[in-house]
Amino acid sequence: MKVGFDNAKYLEEQTASILERVEKFDNKLYLEFGGKIIFDYHASRVLPGFNPNVKMELLQKLKDRADLILCIYAGDIERKKIRADFGITYDVDALKLIDDIREHGIHVAAVVITRFEEQPAAIIFKNKLERRNVKVYTHKFTKGYPTNVDTIVSDEGYGANDYIETTKPLVIVTGPGPGSGKLATCLSQMYHEHVRGIKAGYAKFETFPIWNIPLKHPVNIAYESATADLKDYNLVDPFHLEAYGEATINYNRDVEAFPVLKRILEKITDGKAMYQSPTDMGVNRAGFGIIDDEVVKEAARQEIIRRYFRYKCEYAMGFVNKDTVDRAELIMNEVGSKPEDRKVVTPARLASKEAKTCGKGNEGIYCGSAIELQNGKIVTGKNSTLTHSASSLILNAIKVMAGIPDEIHLLSPKVIESIFKLEKDILGEKSVSLDLEETLIALSISATTNPTAQAAMGKLTELRGCEVHMTHIPTPGDEAGLRRIGVNLTSDPNFSTNSLFTS
Repeated sequence: MKVGFDNAKYLEEQTASILERVEKFDNKLYLEFGGKIIFDYHASRVLPGFNPNVKMELLQKLKDRADLILCIYAGDIERKKIRADFGITYDVDALKLIDDIREHGIHVAAVVITRFEEQPAAIIFKNKLERRNVKVYTHKFTKGYPTNVDTIVSDEGYGANDYIETTKPLVIVTGPGPGSGKLATCLSQMYHEHVRGIKAGYAKFETFPIWNIPLKHPVNIAYESATADLKDYNLVDPFHLEAYGEATINYNRDVEAFPVLKRILEKITDGKAMYQSPTDMGVNRAGFGIIDDEVVKEAARQEIIRRYFRYKCEYAMGFVNKDTVDRAELIMNEVGSKPEDRKVVTPARLASKEAKTCGKGNEGIYCGSAIELQNGKIVTGKNSTLTHSASSLILNAIKVMAGIPDEIHLLSPKVIESIFKLEKDILGEKSVSLDLEETLIALSISATTNPTAQAAMGKLTELRGCEVHMTHIPTPGDEAGLRRIGVNLTSDPNFSTNSLFTS
């Protein structure tokens, strides 16, 4: 895989930039961490060479000087909002995030449930954390926001929130996703600090859009595609252009909110102008890590196609509206791409036709899939009475990588027979073909007695980061298996079964 981003250079520059900002504010800075604090796979896909956990590396460098506050919006807990790349709800992701942060030796000072209105699911979440000795605060909607600055910056506004005790000069404020209430938490804490005579500051760390590359650069357009459901769009920061005569890139919500935010910051700091533009607030240095512009441009175009497929599937499942799909398609057209520019799409569709020709399939539905290996070779798979398309694909791929002839079987017939008997005779399943999770378990059992299966299983780690396309939306067992292997998956918006419950 071609590399277009220097992760080490970025980490060095980003650390220095944050520490420089801390020193400007009397050694008390509230830093809003946008995007994913860990497992930032969007960034690693559009910036090949970017470590998806680089923010955690950054925090480890700063951990002796940093506390961390985790925010989560009560409404996201109540409606069980899903983090798409893991397939888990935001509240579960928050729990996982706390564990991951602690494992890296970083102190979690508190969890804040924002816009809390006694939602039953949010109360359960709060109880769960408190009974595990995690400090939890609840913040209601800020009175007067967004227009009445005098009320916002008063005891009725930010002052109505409890003050969160922190001891380090840098306070990282993060959350499992957008709209978590990070900014309001930062400003609330700043208000309380200034009441106490501490001249704390605020800054924002968000990877995208990248402020010092062109507005229509595919990497920035890929951010618009990733947030098509939020209807975000990039623009030249008009405040920065007016103040400094320099064109920099920001996104609409930051630009729209800046006049109010500037007034709030000035009110908190007794009239002192902290920033002249939204770009001024940021500390992001990602643009300086790009070392091959053509590589990242192509990577971004591929991500835009992936997002288009994801929104098409989410529309089929009822998660997004048609206008989100239309916007994703317009963005794809804007960069001159089409779905078939994703190399694995056409081979997967051809494999599906072959499955139909061979008379195979489940409930009359014929599924194909394709994977692009690290060396560029395309391998396909199709469903049958024995395995799902995803299972066939992965078995075929590891056979190719291990140099095993196609006619040699990796799974023990006795193991398959035992699984089928369990599913059909004992569990009463209607379909007994193996999904990917079941196939991987069968492979691991077969590997205990079959050296060929063991050699093939050892190749699974080499599939991480490979591109996969399927002609159907994967079943839960297929999706979980592919996620654990770590491939970049897209699928056509077709269901793999006529069963509404299974789909």
